[in-house]
Amino acid sequence: MGMADSLRRMRSSYQASVNKDGVNALKHVDPNRQPGAFRRLYAGLANTRFGRFLSVHVLWKLDPYLMRLTRGRLGMALFLPTALLETRGARSGAVRRNAVIYFHDGERVTIVASKLGLPEHPAWFHNLRANPDVVFGGVPMRAAVVTDEAERRRLWTLADRVFAPYAAYRREAAKANRTIPIVQLEPR
Repeated sequence: MGMADSLRRMRSSYQASVNKDGVNALKHVDPNRQPGAFRRLYAGLANTRFGRFLSVHVLWKLDPYLMRLTRGRLGMALFLPTALLETRGARSGAVRRNAVIYFHDGERVTIVASKLGLPEHPAWFHNLRANPDVVFGGVPMRAAVVTDEAERRRLWTLADRVFAPYAAYRREAAKANRTIPIVQLEPR
């Protein structure tokens, strides 16, 4: 298989698509699937000082607009499985949009509120705790925070396969005395 075929397969397997009814469908992301070379390279870059700077100051700001404009087909995280998370502001009630890395655990979709391991949780996490009915990749879902420690350990094993820098983010968050939340989404 050539590089172009590999890139095409990776992009099509991770980006949102439209199903036969014309409704956005969330692509299935198997956390047990071996990540390709480009995804491993991209994840490694994302965990550098430059990659973190770029994430905070550019990617996180552009991604929601780009994903909304392209109906989830294109995001700044090119090789990572991302989709658009729509929450309601905890105080304002306004719609908020963030691109989030995800994977499937059976029928549930799992997302991680890592925020690069910074001392505070991402705003979208506070929003979905206040208003657990969300839209993810165009699919209406209900969010639940995973609190069982055995289940969290199992999900961290899967999450690390999807995006290896999560392990470094957990270490950074622990220095700030923060436990990174794991959230599971189920269709409404």
